[in-house]
Amino acid sequence: MKKTWLLGFGFFSISITWALYNAFVPFFLDPYLKSAAWIGFMMTIDNYFALFLQPWIGNRSDRTVSRFGKRKPYLLIGMPLAALFVVLIPFHTSLLTLVLFMMLMNLAMSLYRSPTIALMPDITPEGKRTKANGVINFMGGVGGILAFAGGSLLYNQNRSFPFIAAAIITLLSLWILYRFVPVRGSGSTASSAPQEGSRIKLRGELDRTTVLLLIAIFFWFVGYQGVESLFTLYGKHHMGLQESAASFSLTFFSLFFVLFAIPSGWLGNRYGKKKIILTGVAGLFLVFAAVPFIGTVGPLRVLLALGGIFWACININSYPFIVSTGSEASIGTRTGLYYLVSSLAAITSPPLLGLIIDQFGYASLFVVASASLLIALLFLTMVRHDGKTAGAGSETATLNG
Repeated sequence: MKKTWLLGFGFFSISITWALYNAFVPFFLDPYLKSAAWIGFMMTIDNYFALFLQPWIGNRSDRTVSRFGKRKPYLLIGMPLAALFVVLIPFHTSLLTLVLFMMLMNLAMSLYRSPTIALMPDITPEGKRTKANGVINFMGGVGGILAFAGGSLLYNQNRSFPFIAAAIITLLSLWILYRFVPVRGSGSTASSAPQEGSRIKLRGELDRTTVLLLIAIFFWFVGYQGVESLFTLYGKHHMGLQESAASFSLTFFSLFFVLFAIPSGWLGNRYGKKKIILTGVAGLFLVFAAVPFIGTVGPLRVLLALGGIFWACININSYPFIVSTGSEASIGTRTGLYYLVSSLAAITSPPLLGLIIDQFGYASLFVVASASLLIALLFLTMVRHDGKTAGAGSETATLNG
């Protein structure tokens, strides 16, 4: 378990960087674009790199052999580059340089995101992965809290300070991962080298269970990503909140996500990942559906706190769920598929929801997000696997889902 907590620093750095990016970059884009749809699109254009790179990087890391192991070479390249470009974002001088730094940062993060997450199942037995995922997501949630709460304070002092802090944390996390997390697949002997016949093909992983689960993941990320990317603008333009108050409100979501991260992993291991995810999707649907009826910040933050609990039920169990439906040899590949659909959602959701906001107003943000969660719930009920049993996602056994 000590190794899991140390590994959590990788997810901590990823989460804090993304949280700061989603909270403050829309404010940089706002003076140039003046449209929620265009801001939503620009917030996702960088994800096209992630869309194509992450499945390929994840698959390639399954077959990488080096003195640093299977995953660490990608961290050693991607994390320093990401730290550099995240620092440059607030120092943009035009829309062109802003978009360039955004794209370069996200390109660098695409190099190491899948390998970082794949380290967890590499060093953790299948039966303990939901608990381990709870731990690393707990660390990620702490990153979110620091981003929204501490980041707001830093942003008020100087808009570059949160991004400089994120870069420092990324480099410190790289040192911890390099120094203390064991490698897997190191060496260059014939026994450790991947064999041609053992190569995992993406198409071979797309059985019915996996496809249905990936569709459900796509739709719940559409709801979540749209809200995460556009919430600060919703708070500013629809509720009249100050920019720092809007970003601080997201602290309640992250705080309760953190508090429930480890318990939701235990619940997923005890009762089955599918049952806990179903609870989370249904609960988050109700939370998002209620937000348009809230006009003051106090009740809004209560709903965001409940949303954090339900998102923990979803997010803590979903990655171990997708891994559990395949073989051990396909961990990196399935990690890439998981981030493929989340990147597709990140590309699709903010511009789509932004366009709807331009037509119908900011209240429509949570209406569309809740509808997306309802669709995810439908596809999840069609999955005949509860995530308790590792396998190939076979349809021959109908588990307790």
